[in-house]
Amino acid sequence: MANKNLTNAKNAKNDEFYTQLSDIEKELKHYKAHFKDKIVYLNADDPFESNFFKYFASNFNMLGLKKLIATSYKNEQEATKIEITELDDYNNDGAINIGDVEYLLENDNNTRVTIPGNGDFRSDACVELLQEADIVVTNPPFSLFREYIAQLMEYNKKFLVIGNMNAITYKEIFPLIKNGDIWLGVNSNKTLEFKLPDSYTKWNKIENGSKYGKVPAITWYTNLEHHKRNEKLILYKKYNAEEYPKYDNYDAIEVSKTKDIPIDYNGAMGVPISFLTKYNPEQFDILGIANSARWIDYECLTIIDGKKIYNRIIIKHKI
Repeated sequence: MANKNLTNAKNAKNDEFYTQLSDIEKELKHYKAHFKDKIVYLNADDPFESNFFKYFASNFNMLGLKKLIATSYKNEQEATKIEITELDDYNNDGAINIGDVEYLLENDNNTRVTIPGNGDFRSDACVELLQEADIVVTNPPFSLFREYIAQLMEYNKKFLVIGNMNAITYKEIFPLIKNGDIWLGVNSNKTLEFKLPDSYTKWNKIENGSKYGKVPAITWYTNLEHHKRNEKLILYKKYNAEEYPKYDNYDAIEVSKTKDIPIDYNGAMGVPISFLTKYNPEQFDILGIANSARWIDYECLTIIDGKKIYNRIIIKHKI
């Protein structure tokens, strides 16, 4: 197990995309009320690289945080933990900002310490910090996304994390969405530009010596309530058999675009997974998910006239 964890930690470093501050701000502004008097844990963030750390440290007082914790991989035997419980104008420049965070880290040895383990989010030290935390926010390694979400659910944690849109179809993830345990954030299914590890050989641009790459279908996953989740999807189209064919082997109609969901059809409908960016649980019931290759959660293969259709979420109007 120890060797496996070391390997996983190394793989996680290679899988580490650094989220840009502007994208973090664009999403986090919708959740400010959730953070007052809370302990926020960034358990996949190098504080000296992570813009998540920069965001929460800079806005520590504005958000009313009780504590900010960040852990990151240091080497195979130990990790770094940074913990902030208060922030003041330490450098006497008349403002409280990231400069005061840097001053605090340089001058207060209690804020930055080493912890046992390698910084893997599953290590004993990181799990102990997770249990202390109220909310977890980060961009976890995509290759470990299933395990990462499973751990958050096991410890009943509130969270806001980044993943790929296709993670919706994972057998470990979709049931959580169907049951209303997790949902998508405000700015989901977007192409974002990330700062890449130096080891990457493909990138879109180099800026100030750093590589940046565009990644499509980036999605925020959360169990924090936000306004968009309760917005009703406005529909205008009416059902007709010619425009909405049924699947070959199941009584559900194909709806290729979310905006084209017929307002007057009360049966089962197959919609793209991007539907979840518009999903209001008070407006629709989620029955399951299917694709053209295998059964996932619903006994339906998305085939029309012998032609395979991509992943579809099966829904019905809530009556």
